[in-house]
Amino acid sequence: MDKKYKVIITDFINDSLDIEKEILGETAEVVALDVNNEQLLEGAIESADAVIMYHTLSLSRATINKLKQCKLILRAGVGFDNVDHEYARSIGIPVANIPDYGSEDVADTAIGMMLDLTRGISFLNSRLRAGIGEWNYTQVQPLTRLRNRKIGIVGLGRIGTAAALRAKAIGMDAIFYDPFKPDGFDKALGIQRAATLEALLKQVQVLTLHCPLTPTTHYLINQNTLAFLPKGSYLVNTSRGAVVDTSAIPAAIESGRLAGAAFDVLEQEPPVDDALIQAWKDPNHPAYHKVIINPHSAFYSEEGLKEIRVKSAEACLKALRGDEIRNVVN
Repeated sequence: MDKKYKVIITDFINDSLDIEKEILGETAEVVALDVNNEQLLEGAIESADAVIMYHTLSLSRATINKLKQCKLILRAGVGFDNVDHEYARSIGIPVANIPDYGSEDVADTAIGMMLDLTRGISFLNSRLRAGIGEWNYTQVQPLTRLRNRKIGIVGLGRIGTAAALRAKAIGMDAIFYDPFKPDGFDKALGIQRAATLEALLKQVQVLTLHCPLTPTTHYLINQNTLAFLPKGSYLVNTSRGAVVDTSAIPAAIESGRLAGAAFDVLEQEPPVDDALIQAWKDPNHPAYHKVIINPHSAFYSEEGLKEIRVKSAEACLKALRGDEIRNVVN
């Protein structure tokens, strides 16, 4: 049977595609372009009946406008700030995401990063390996017990909720700020709610970010908002890179406003040699031992990666068949 449709995977995935082919079967040809720049899509994406895109590139209006027969753009992930979904809707192309594939994995990473920072694990390892200081716990003084310490969560969606429950299990007091969350979730989860971002920041020792990137949250954490945190606080970002103005981080580390920071996401990936990266690489800057950077890997587990691929392919199959598509964001 001739394959009627074509599903194009723009980036990130380039293997046998057995997972996608098993689901799409005889319905569609599946092609992986494996590019990390939108310009490289030209001449290769126009014939797509459905597009699966990950996080290493963007789809702008110019590219979307070339999709003359596309029934779905599927953002294989939670965030959809890297696709012009509003324009896609204006020309009749639905954009959907996969909001639930890696909630556990990202929350585990956020809490793991928090534990690493607050217990001085990587800090001690980094200094001892470099031959700095004595073989003694005193290098990391003063650390405080996590039980009854306050963790602030910005964004109480699926991942933020999972992080809050994990923090509670450790014995921490979880407080969230999310102006879009209906009343009552604090009571249902046994956590607290802050009315404003400033109110949240002023009372927490750890801040973990789980909000989408929107015009409102762009550089939400910056030089001014960092100043509300108590001295010696910790910052974890597993949401979107541009939620934090990372140019403010080196000074916050140097001043002691932040005792440590961990980033799974950056505004540009792979990163440019900006202020944060320079400080992180500089053995003479305190960020060298106090900042953790990962390559946008919080989502990853073998189970999570398979789940996102399966759900992406299933969504494309529904679109090609004319069935109702779940999690449409436009």
